[in-house]
Amino acid sequence: MLRSPGLLALGALPAAIVGVVAVAGVIALALHAGALAEALTPFAAGWDELGRTALRTAVAVALVVLGTGLAVLSFTALTLLVGDPFYERISRSVDARLGAPAAAEEPGFWRGVGRALRDALRLLALSAGLGLVVFAVGLVPLVGGALAAVVGALTGGWLLAVELSGYAFEARGLGLRERRTALRRMRAASIGLGTTTYLLFLVPFAAIVVMPAAVAAAALLTRRALGEPTAASARPPAGG
Repeated sequence: MLRSPGLLALGALPAAIVGVVAVAGVIALALHAGALAEALTPFAAGWDELGRTALRTAVAVALVVLGTGLAVLSFTALTLLVGDPFYERISRSVDARLGAPAAAEEPGFWRGVGRALRDALRLLALSAGLGLVVFAVGLVPLVGGALAAVVGALTGGWLLAVELSGYAFEARGLGLRERRTALRRMRAASIGLGTTTYLLFLVPFAAIVVMPAAVAAAALLTRRALGEPTAASARPPAGG
């Protein structure tokens, strides 16, 4: 991406717009987590102070971890939606440098929209289910907060890898099911890419640079998962 400043700038713009909203949302949640935890645990009002404080602290931490994870995943989805033509161009640029795959049959506009919507709903349902698991883990006494953060980063990383690689797989005519199957064959590399991206997204405004680089990395991961060459055999295309 550093050798393609034009693409980097294009990919940074949507991330900057959505990133401001995402960071503001996480900060607001952190500031009000205590009040939310108290509202969610009225049954603990009669407990002794130590038990009540421990429970509400655990709930507050779990809420922040859950909210952060959902913010990262929703940030990615919204940024990809806003910057769709930019990120598709980045993904295709990687293929153009390394050898474009055989052109897939065009599914048609409405069929393509329907497939994209179906895939998005599946990922949303999976994100919601994993989010509940992370929230439940966060309620474990003493170690819940740290354990929830680790589980959230790993599960969120996997979902990010699946989401970010969508452009490259769709360019080959492969849907969500094929995408998940292929990435499972490289689970460690997929989680490694996704979790690294997830953690970098937690750094305020780092996503402005990380997002376009992550899309390029996901295109490389897709090529590896499908057994395609990942080493450049020619100079980059003009204007790339």
